[in-house]
Amino acid sequence: MKKKVISLFVTGMLAVSMIAGCGSDNTADTSTSADTTSDASTDAAADTTAEEAPAATTDFDASEYVNVLSREDGSGTRGAFIELFGIEEKDADGNKVDNTTEEAIITNSTSVMLTSVASDEYAIGYVSLGSLDDTVKAVSIDGAEATVENIKNGTYTIARPFNIATKGEVSDIAQDFINYIMSAEGQAVITENGYIGSDDAAAFESNGATGKVTVSGSSSVTPVMEKLKEAYTAVNSGAEIEIQESDSTTGMTDAAAGTSDIGMASRELKDSETEQGLTATTIAMDGIAVVVNLDNPTANLTSDQVKGVYVGDITSWDELAE
Repeated sequence: MKKKVISLFVTGMLAVSMIAGCGSDNTADTSTSADTTSDASTDAAADTTAEEAPAATTDFDASEYVNVLSREDGSGTRGAFIELFGIEEKDADGNKVDNTTEEAIITNSTSVMLTSVASDEYAIGYVSLGSLDDTVKAVSIDGAEATVENIKNGTYTIARPFNIATKGEVSDIAQDFINYIMSAEGQAVITENGYIGSDDAAAFESNGATGKVTVSGSSSVTPVMEKLKEAYTAVNSGAEIEIQESDSTTGMTDAAAGTSDIGMASRELKDSETEQGLTATTIAMDGIAVVVNLDNPTANLTSDQVKGVYVGDITSWDELAE
C-alpha cells in the first residue's frame, strides 16, 4: 500500500470540523502559513500524564488496527523519534535508513498531529512534550511518565535538544534576541512553558539594538519561540520578530541561505548542515510524548512496542495489551 499523506487541504478541513464540533481555537498568533499549537498547549504541558487524562467514554475495540501517524521527512521531531526508538537503523553500507512503515499517515505539523490523534480513537502519534495538551493522552514509556521531572532524573529517556542555528556574524538585533533567549529571563520563559531550561543563566543585558529578526523552522520549537518573542518585545519595543513555522530541515536551509537570521531545529544539526557554516546553540531540552486518543485505555508501552508499531511489526491494539 502506498504511503498515505494528509494533504494541507484535508487537514485544514479536519481542523475546521474539529473547531466547529468542540468550540476550541488551536491557532497561535504567528506569521506562518501552517497552524501552530495553541497557547493553552504549553500551560503546564509537562505535567500532563496518562493518569490525569479523562476516562474513556466509549467501548474500545482492541482488535482494531493501530492507525500509525508520523511526521514529514523534514521534521526534527520525526528525526529524533526514529533515532531514540531505534526505528532508524544503518544498512550494510553504513547508511541510515528510516524504517517507518509505509502504512503511516503523514502529518505536516504538531497541531495537525494533535488534531488527527484527537479525532481517531485507534490512532497513535508523537509530539513535543511542551506542546502536549488535553485533547490527547500521553502514554508512559517503559513505566515512566512523560514529564519534565522524569526527563531531568533520567527515567524518561525520550528527549532531544531544541536548537537555534546561525551562519556567521548576525545583526546586532538578532544577537540581542539570542542573548535574551539564553539569559535568565529567557530561560525562565522556556521553563514556565513546560520545557527544560538552564538554571544558572545570567541576567539579560541588552545591546540596545532595534530592527527586524526573521526566525524560521521547526513547528515544535515555534510555540516556545512565540513566547520568547512576546517576552523580548515587551522589554525591547524597537524589535520586530517574524516567526515562520515549517520544519527543522527548512529552518536550517533558510539560515544557511541567509533567508532567515535564525533557524529552529528540534534535533541536533546534521553534518551536512554544519558543513554549510551553521553554528548551533541549544536553547532548551524537550521530551517527545507518545500520544493516543482520550478513549484509548492504553496507559503504558515499552520502547520495543513503540518500535514494533512504527516499523509495522505490530498492527492491532490487542497485540499491545498489557
